[in-house]
Amino acid sequence: MPPPADIVKVAIEWPGAFPKLMEIDQKKPLSAIIKEVCEGWSLGNNENFALQIADATNFYITEKNRNDIKNGSILRLTTSPYQTAVQLHERIQSSSMDAKLEALKDLANASRDITFAQEFINLDGISLLTQMVESGTERYQKLQKIMKPCFGDLLSFTLTAFVELMDHGIVSWDTFSVAFIKKIASYVNKSAMDTAVLQRSLAILESMVLNSQDLYHKVAQEITIGQLIPHLQGTDQDIQTYTIAVINALFLKAPEEKRQEMAHILAQKQLRSIILSNVIRSTTAINDEMAHQLYVLQVLTFNLLEDRMMTKMDPQDQAQRDIIFELRRIAFDAECEPNNSGSIEKRKSMYTRDYKKLGFINHVNPAVDFTQIPPGMLALDNMLYFARHHQDAYVRIVLENSSREDKHECPFGRSSIELTKMLCEILKVGELPSENCHDFHPMFFTHDRSFAEFFCICIQLLNKTWKEMRATSEDFNKVMQVVREQIMRALTLKPNSLDQFKSRLQNLSYTEILKIRQSERMNQEDFQSRPILELREKIQPEIMELIKQQRLNRLCEGTCFRKISSRRRQDKFWYCRLSPNHKVLHYGDLEESPQGEVPHDSLQDKLPVADIKAVITGKDCPHMKEKGALKQNKEVLELAFSVLYESDEYLNFIAPDKHEYCVWTDGLNALLGKEMTSDYTKSDMDTLLSMEMKLRLLDLENIQIPEAPPPIPKEPSNYDFVYDCN
Repeated sequence: MPPPADIVKVAIEWPGAFPKLMEIDQKKPLSAIIKEVCEGWSLGNNENFALQIADATNFYITEKNRNDIKNGSILRLTTSPYQTAVQLHERIQSSSMDAKLEALKDLANASRDITFAQEFINLDGISLLTQMVESGTERYQKLQKIMKPCFGDLLSFTLTAFVELMDHGIVSWDTFSVAFIKKIASYVNKSAMDTAVLQRSLAILESMVLNSQDLYHKVAQEITIGQLIPHLQGTDQDIQTYTIAVINALFLKAPEEKRQEMAHILAQKQLRSIILSNVIRSTTAINDEMAHQLYVLQVLTFNLLEDRMMTKMDPQDQAQRDIIFELRRIAFDAECEPNNSGSIEKRKSMYTRDYKKLGFINHVNPAVDFTQIPPGMLALDNMLYFARHHQDAYVRIVLENSSREDKHECPFGRSSIELTKMLCEILKVGELPSENCHDFHPMFFTHDRSFAEFFCICIQLLNKTWKEMRATSEDFNKVMQVVREQIMRALTLKPNSLDQFKSRLQNLSYTEILKIRQSERMNQEDFQSRPILELREKIQPEIMELIKQQRLNRLCEGTCFRKISSRRRQDKFWYCRLSPNHKVLHYGDLEESPQGEVPHDSLQDKLPVADIKAVITGKDCPHMKEKGALKQNKEVLELAFSVLYESDEYLNFIAPDKHEYCVWTDGLNALLGKEMTSDYTKSDMDTLLSMEMKLRLLDLENIQIPEAPPPIPKEPSNYDFVYDCN
């Protein structure tokens, strides 16, 4: 007979004694189990003891997490969280430097456990650490010259413990004094500082800025972009990542009126070129966290355009109208007459003619064209930039199209407005950065006016594609669709520079796009004749079963998921995989992202598939209903799913990407006997069905398949023609 479900067999260690094998009854109170263990080793005062998981985490067993104990687990009897907190609280105040260092090291490790953290915080431990940072380090700085490594370690472990304790979200960030902020900022502002101390200090500043608007103002007064720049010029990618994260946090939390000012300072300090030369083009490969921070900086930089994008042009504003006059002057300079020559009516007629040549919809008052938002005034800004900085190309496009009389002229004004709107959609101008995205484009870090240059390349592409398509005004939307496809395909190749992007576009001519479309159409060819449709219906269940098996096999391999917290870089990972017999989900926490599969026996928790009631996705997931900026992110919502089991218990997931999201939601639905409805399943079905159809019809190439099956011939009058083998 299998053992009762509530009985768990474990080994329990105690320093200096042989481990004990015990059966733990999960129905018993935890205090009773600890008392029984203490009595086995003749230990009194059992309330001063607790059980820990005997692994690298050393997490305490509590009534809340005791169900995580599995058969074969190794536990350790140790002092209770309260007693440990009291001891460490005393030890870190020791007058002995070595004892203090050892105590802070132990505190940094113990603080990862929320049970211990709660006890230490209850003893006012956070205040003690901040006091040590504010004043205690002054005393050690005198010893720094002779004990520099020791001083660095002391401060490093103090700040590490502080970061770990704050990461649990028990204490509000608003409680910290200006003196503490000044001290942390001073470690960042120093030219020579211990790497570990600098990392922790940058991490603390980032958290302060992101978690409190009040602290943002205090931090912004203490550190400047100029003081952060030197940290980007080193070779330590972790320090560079933390530094860009602080800059992003300051950018994100800055009031709208200050963001343009901050952007101006970043340009003055040449932040873009420093990142380009020291990070993007360095010999060190860019890791995921750095890629994310560069993506965030890219998004925040483009979001500076939102104000212009959402500003309508005032047709009565003379300064704005002068920009349109400037566009006309640059394009038709040779033809322009002096403003004071001719009658007013004649000049108006000439302006109307020129505005028509420039491709505006409203020839009389082109300012009306810029009242649409988006793109608003941003389109006019782009046009003026193109006219001034790429004057030859601008004049050529305008004159080339204004001289055509065959209705194939490309309207520059209308095209520029629609193109600007399209580019804003592609680059998601105005949207907050995604928590999971790493999609930065190196080419946008190669120019101070990268969006305007991007527009200049794309408007020339649009004109070229228009000519290749021999389009007329009726084909405007078709041309824009082709141009969008050309831009998107070129961007997916992640060009390193704007010139490289331009050359990629040269290879994506309209003819090439047609070939690509034709190829894709052939791969997805859908025959409509009745025999083919009947064959498709017959094959479909086989293909669906194949997809189902693939999904279940992927669940058996497992996936590493990231636990999203308010502190992104302190990533905590967990792994989940399906047992080979498809009956149990095994899962458990990991110290770091694994290389390859994680074996079942290293995953402590399990959930029987039979207990699963439903799979919930998106905003209906419990962990997406929590408050907080990270939870409101659209892309995170699209990757979230939860498994409902037992009495309203949930196992919450956030997939690393859309592909894994589809695999897991499909696989879990398949386990529950439900339909697999993801986009990935539809795509796989189309691809596999198309391939299978083509294979089966290979021998029928160039043969006309009749709509109806051929008639069955009449039976012969006799069967004398049958050969008798006997």
